[in-house]
Amino acid sequence: MNMSNADFDLSGQTALITGAGRGIGLATARRLAAAGADVIIAEYIAENGRNAAAEIASMGRKSLFIEVDVRDSGSVNAMATTALAAFPQIDILVCNAGIAQGVRAEDMTDEEWLNMLAVNLNGVFYCCRAIGRHMLERGSGSIVNTASMSGMISNTPQPQSHYNAAKAGVILLTKSLAGEWADRGVRVNCVSPGYIGTDMTAAGMENPDWYPTWLAMTPQGRVGKPEDVAAAIYYLASPAASYTTGTNLVVDGGYTSW
Repeated sequence: MNMSNADFDLSGQTALITGAGRGIGLATARRLAAAGADVIIAEYIAENGRNAAAEIASMGRKSLFIEVDVRDSGSVNAMATTALAAFPQIDILVCNAGIAQGVRAEDMTDEEWLNMLAVNLNGVFYCCRAIGRHMLERGSGSIVNTASMSGMISNTPQPQSHYNAAKAGVILLTKSLAGEWADRGVRVNCVSPGYIGTDMTAAGMENPDWYPTWLAMTPQGRVGKPEDVAAAIYYLASPAASYTTGTNLVVDGGYTSW
């Protein structure tokens, strides 16, 4: 069966994206808006969130900025309430908010470990639960979580055991929710980016002990762009992926192929 433009048309749909103020989240907001979706910008950094929402509105789409701390389930539930008061439904959820940190395990504090899991794993679950309830009631919806190749391999040379553990959790959480919700019309997938040129990776790219190793271990010999990941998220969110759920789509320039 041939794909048509309708398979990628998001007109009349509303997407909610966490961490949409910059990087992969902002690139995804732009991509989904260009395909016709209205976009809710859920962001912890208010200035970034407002700017992103204004940009989406300038594209001719409806947009709304909601300040949220994904570590706090109450904040996430309030986000869902606000979003559904402003829009009749949420068709697409992209759980993208995340943090990264390089710290040796033996030096890691309890606070560093817990904060990493709070943002990168708990936050994904809280958002999936809050918006997933709405999607299950409607009997339709697409959720895309941002995991990482770090949920599949252990990166070198930077030490980041807490980040790796959290992202591995996102991958299996995604598969678990996909299995639970498939027969009720809700698809759940994730993307696993490799090294992507964003504000979050800027420090690592400036590190002469890290960056050359990253490039040497990536078959394509470069870091990716936020738009590369946004394209994968767009596919998984779209009707083109209607038979795809529980999938982890790796976008890593071939890093995990070696």
